[in-house]
Amino acid sequence: MNLNERKIKYYLNNVLTIPSPTGYTSKIMDYIKEELHIISAYYYTTNKGAIIVSIKGKDDENQRTLSAHVDTLGAMVKGINSNGTLALTPLGGYMMNSIEGENCTVETIEGKVFTGTIQTKKPSVHISGNDARELKRTPENMEVVLDEKVFSKEDVEKLEINVGDFICLDSRTSFTEKGFIKTRHLDDKASVAILLYVIKYILENSLDLPYTTNILISNYEEVGHGACYIPPKTKEFISVDMGAPGLDQNSSEYCVCICAKDSSGPYDLDIRKKLTDICKKNNINYKIDTYPHYGSDASAALRAGYDIKTGLIGPGIFASHAYERTHMDSVLATTELVLNYCKSN
Repeated sequence: MNLNERKIKYYLNNVLTIPSPTGYTSKIMDYIKEELHIISAYYYTTNKGAIIVSIKGKDDENQRTLSAHVDTLGAMVKGINSNGTLALTPLGGYMMNSIEGENCTVETIEGKVFTGTIQTKKPSVHISGNDARELKRTPENMEVVLDEKVFSKEDVEKLEINVGDFICLDSRTSFTEKGFIKTRHLDDKASVAILLYVIKYILENSLDLPYTTNILISNYEEVGHGACYIPPKTKEFISVDMGAPGLDQNSSEYCVCICAKDSSGPYDLDIRKKLTDICKKNNINYKIDTYPHYGSDASAALRAGYDIKTGLIGPGIFASHAYERTHMDSVLATTELVLNYCKSN
């Protein structure tokens, strides 16, 4: 299969550098709509703001839906401290130490943008010694230090920063010469880029699909209800998210990962066998794994009551929910599996 690696990287770089913490995804959705217009893809939006691309196939009654989510981890202003720093509350589940020292932007409800850095309340060992080292990394002990000359709560309020404003983490996106991608938010923007490219590939090559195939770009996965609505004729649902390499795991950064079971239970065995058979037939490098602390859009769709068979695949993302890494081998293998699945009977 002749994949355009440069185009996948183009999509990936663009989505990674547009901030989209869960609950604040309108900018990235606007970008995705622009790209869909360019390739003349038919889409519609849900009431919650998700995007659904629908590509007609021979069988329109037994439809397939694949999903990826654009919403990411982030934070929100919880309060303004007396010294002019910001208290924060996390959006999504991550370790607070993973954002210590990270650059960020604060985006107000009026559209103003301010830069800052997330620190602990005792960031210097020269001042606090062991207290700085031993301080528990909890939201209560973290704060945003604004890049503004502010010294009081009143100074910050004059900037029109308020409780409820979103805090976007700097993605720090880097593509290395040896094919590694290092950045925040590969979960799940790697798969968003993959599905954008898959839509483009299908349309440009006029592929005849055996089933009408929907691509759902969801925007509330990190908080558990991204795919609570899916096209009603869906019979098979594939969440294109991520694999999680790590201690005692079978996943890899160099192949597509197929999930057999996560915290919501086992995924459909028939679907898993279909996916692994496609990989074997097309020489796609893959790994099967289980994840004890993981849920997906497929989990949300099942909880919403849909009578569907579900699967979960994705590139292997090391250090998920922190500063993440994968390799283009994994992205390309996932792309090949998605395209071959869409073409399969």
